[in-house]
Amino acid sequence: MAFTASDICKIVLAVVLPPLGVFFERGCGCDLLINIGLTCLGYIPGIIHALYIILKY
Repeated sequence: MAFTASDICKIVLAVVLPPLGVFFERGCGCDLLINIGLTCLGYIPGIIHALYIILKY
């Protein structure tokens, strides 16, 4: 699987602001709410979840 420019932008956004990276990948849904909750609990879990969502597809 090759990375496109949009994938790289989403990865950078996921590191800076994890819910924004998830929003651009999956839209407004359950994954976004989970990521917002994880980011509120801790910044690192939010990043891990965001990267998982972005790199999964």
